Amino acid sequence: MILTILKKDLRLYFSDKKGIVITFLLPIIMITLFAFAFGGVVKKKSAPKPISVLVVDKDVTTASQALITKLNAIPAIDLIPTEEEEALTLVRKGKNTAVLLFGKGFSEAVATDTKLPIELKYDAARDLQMQIIHSILKEGFNYHLGKGDVINTVTINTTSVIKEASTKAHPGLVQAVGGTAIMMLLFSIAAIGGGLLDEKEAGTLKRLLIAPVKPFDILLSKMGTAMVVSILQLTAMFVFAWLAFGLPIFMDIVTLLLLIFCISFAVSSFGVFLVSTVKTRQQLQGMSTLIIILMSAIGGSMIPISMMPAFMQNIAVISVNYWGIEGFFDIFWRQLPLLEILPKMGILLAIGLGMTLISSLLFKKNIIAIE
Repeated sequence: MILTILKKDLRLYFSDKKGIVITFLLPIIMITLFAFAFGGVVKKKSAPKPISVLVVDKDVTTASQALITKLNAIPAIDLIPTEEEEALTLVRKGKNTAVLLFGKGFSEAVATDTKLPIELKYDAARDLQMQIIHSILKEGFNYHLGKGDVINTVTINTTSVIKEASTKAHPGLVQAVGGTAIMMLLFSIAAIGGGLLDEKEAGTLKRLLIAPVKPFDILLSKMGTAMVVSILQLTAMFVFAWLAFGLPIFMDIVTLLLLIFCISFAVSSFGVFLVSTVKTRQQLQGMSTLIIILMSAIGGSMIPISMMPAFMQNIAVISVNYWGIEGFFDIFWRQLPLLEILPKMGILLAIGLGMTLISSLLFKKNIIAIE
């Protein structure tokens, strides 16, 4: 009897081909993703993409220009000449990690063997990248100034372009709250969307279709429910972060609420999109887990974007997580005005609109057609 039941359960389990593929595909994809993220599959002969660093030469002498040329020859670094004001603005807005400044009197300091007027200004939200840059530049300075045999001879002053203050949130807190909030929200919305499959199995959806209700109206109503829950969930998460960790949510409450709305719209559309692509609960569970973990990993919820290799940072833009987290950094850390954050909100709305349109087509094919 036990063997008979076992065979029956296995037959039912393996009858859902899409669900089985997802079950075995998820760990393979995650292993591959983290192997790339942590450099476990980089070929020994392939050189990593150099880290871009802005450089400002205020000394403008033969000595400073010659050293910049030599430093730029280091394979791991790519120095980009920029004007000081523009460079600081780019770093402050999160467009670049750091700017290396050669102060006036650099050539004299080299000639007299005194402290060099050099400074590395960076975005503290990308602290890991800054440490790598600092290490590479310091080694380069020591080597090219003929001081390679002296440990820690050259000192590079490091300064964050954004000063930490009581009105700002620590970048680590922003990463933790923003990244976790969006990832958990994705799982919650996927579960809410699964209610549509329950209605189909219970026959409720068939009764709705008999009534004068359009399929698209059913889809929008589910999305509306998901949006309300999303807004409430995100709001509750940020209120908790304010009470428990002092996250300054009231520094720009209007922009924060607008960003929460845009994220909720994108995530809700993602939820109905997931439901529209599957036909069973097992498929939904496997598909949602696979896509949400993948999106969260490449989008910065699990691994900060600055820790990822260049090619993963490039594909991160397809994730809702990426745009939401970057928006939170713009509000809580960079303190950018609403106009500077509107493009990110626009992308979130565009993602939501695109997935809603696709969902309406898939909904008719996978859900309505089989009723």
